Amino acid sequence: MSLQDIKHIALVLSGKGGVGKSSVTTQLALALSLQGHNVGVLDIDLTGPSIPRFFGIESAKVRQAPGGWLPVQVHDGQEASDKTNGHHENGQEKNSQSGHGALYCMSLGFLLANRGDAVVWRGPKKTAMVRQFLSDVHWGPLDYLLIDTPPGTSDEHISLVETLLKSATPEQLAGAVIVTTPQAISVSDVKKEINFCRKTSVHVLGVIENMAGFVCPNCAECTDVFSKGGGKAMATEFEVPFLGSVPIDPMFIRLIEEGKAPVYPEGTVVDGQDMHQNGEKSEVGDEGLLVEKYARCSLCPVFAGIVRGLVDNINVTAG
Repeated sequence: MSLQDIKHIALVLSGKGGVGKSSVTTQLALALSLQGHNVGVLDIDLTGPSIPRFFGIESAKVRQAPGGWLPVQVHDGQEASDKTNGHHENGQEKNSQSGHGALYCMSLGFLLANRGDAVVWRGPKKTAMVRQFLSDVHWGPLDYLLIDTPPGTSDEHISLVETLLKSATPEQLAGAVIVTTPQAISVSDVKKEINFCRKTSVHVLGVIENMAGFVCPNCAECTDVFSKGGGKAMATEFEVPFLGSVPIDPMFIRLIEEGKAPVYPEGTVVDGQDMHQNGEKSEVGDEGLLVEKYARCSLCPVFAGIVRGLVDNINVTAG
């Protein structure tokens, strides 16, 4: 019953740990919200729940509701206002006051007494927890539910897919986003995740190559520290969509760790937007909402393009 008002459900998977899967899930959620969608994020990484930290809501607690739980709200929805006829250099219409959709989270991290508590559970208890998350969380109407998973193809994944195939309609279960890094060892592990999806009849919506470059905080250069192109080559090999490459941005890390809005040197241009000028014009300070500060991040236009491709793929699948 808790899934009935959700339009699309997408899993975020990776066969290897440390590829930035939770970071990608967070930014997909923020980018979807900035495009006006209502989004939920379900964290089923039970032994290492990091989604509360990414959204800066570690101290939040889940509220009980009749028959289940209410998810933690990251921010409410806000309508766009005062539209202008101005245009960016790339021809896209801009708003003087940007709107965003509502964003909610659910994680085992909200249920632990202390942030540092270890979760030492056997498989059956993990399976029961995953099923409870899928049946007892009252999300309400959502456009997208993103499910952040642990690395590999373990008990949580099998329980998740089995429960979704029973509880969600084929139209709701959009598929999976696969996250990798450019190195060959990561790509080889992630190939197993694509095979897992095919064996369990989960559609692969696309591949995201994370950590493909490094945005220098002191100059406008983006250097390919870990090489680049492994994710795209893998997507071509397996005939699945390639959604895009994402560099490492220290300003995004500072935003998550310290809550400070990103600031870039002159000449930092991403997808046709001058990020230095974008930061100077913004009235959002360090006290603003996470989604508002993220709109000033160099990764925001990158994920805006990734999300457009992802939404198109979901619509094709649903259609």
